[in-house]
Amino acid sequence: MKRFITSVLVLVLFAAASCPCTVLAKKKAKTAQPSLDISAPSALLMEAETGTILYQKNEHTARPPASVTKVMTLCLIFDAIEKKQISLTDEVTVSEHAANMGGSQVFLEAGEVQTVETLIKCISIASANDACVAMAEFLSGSEEEFVAQMNKKAAALGMEDTHFVNCCGLSANGHVTSAYDIGLMARELSVRHPKIHDYCTIWMENIIHRTKRGDSEFGLANTNKLLKQYPYATGLKTGYTAAAKYCLAATAEKDGVKLIAVLMAAPDIKSRTADAQTLLNYGFSVCRVYKDQNQMPLPEITVKKGEADHVSLTYESDMSYVSTSGEDLSKVTKKIRLPKSVAAPVKQGEAAGKVVYFLGDKELGHINILFAESVAHAAFSDYFLSLLQKLFLLT
Repeated sequence: MKRFITSVLVLVLFAAASCPCTVLAKKKAKTAQPSLDISAPSALLMEAETGTILYQKNEHTARPPASVTKVMTLCLIFDAIEKKQISLTDEVTVSEHAANMGGSQVFLEAGEVQTVETLIKCISIASANDACVAMAEFLSGSEEEFVAQMNKKAAALGMEDTHFVNCCGLSANGHVTSAYDIGLMARELSVRHPKIHDYCTIWMENIIHRTKRGDSEFGLANTNKLLKQYPYATGLKTGYTAAAKYCLAATAEKDGVKLIAVLMAAPDIKSRTADAQTLLNYGFSVCRVYKDQNQMPLPEITVKKGEADHVSLTYESDMSYVSTSGEDLSKVTKKIRLPKSVAAPVKQGEAAGKVVYFLGDKELGHINILFAESVAHAAFSDYFLSLLQKLFLLT
């Protein structure tokens, strides 16, 4: 019996199986450039979920963005909320520097205290420079340090045409970005932090100034008139200075399709609105989005030489595919590609396989299937106990 157990253990200890897994990036739809009558010298149209570019015009030309700058300011604010570094109910004391910003403002006074949520409303609805600086100082100690974080975030998003000098968009030498980069940060804000739309779609709302002189009511009015002029508009941020002219990062949603339209240096408000409507109408006319709404339950995979015999799996993400060519997305099929077994150790979060999506013979893309848990390599004692259990079951 001893000789039998020893022989089996030797075979188990030296037997191994492996299954290489190739990880590929998602494929993005490629679109032909349409001929659209856009008066703004720089423009971009993007499908928000996938980042697919549907239209571009001088998209990498660096220009002053005016208050569209505040999209990045809001990104950092919502990042901090997401990380639980701050909360909506935290109170912010307005500094002398913030109170004296000028430009578009809600006339905060030095020493005035407002909640984070109220200041978000002031920025999102009324494009308040004083509220921006108050939040910048609250988050980073100074506007200068906050701007450094804005530029760091811009670099992380791949915004290569961008350099921020302030947090609110007032004209300053070297304060520039591009239509393409605005698209990137608008997508980051609207997709990663969809709650922003709860604020930037408010048409009018009153806040209460609380100062040493007492309480007084102040009305916020939304600067984004597209909200009343385009039925599918959901935001996001307007901008104007004499140098930047009329800028806009517009978001809209229709039938599950989410779009981002960017305009820079439009000659006037009327042209900016018309350009935005032209871009969005074009996007909704050609864009269809496939989303896998019925992900199949995943099996467990056998683990060889592990502390556990099986490991569970999970999907890395949802699948989205954008079509701009009239394809029948109801005919999308998918195939799960998984090994029959893997060898320990297995690490949680590593790729185990993938789901590949097809339309006919065309591969649309894939999502990874990940190990949902870790399985360590089995020790000698684990093998011995396992063999004993099997022997007892046999006898």
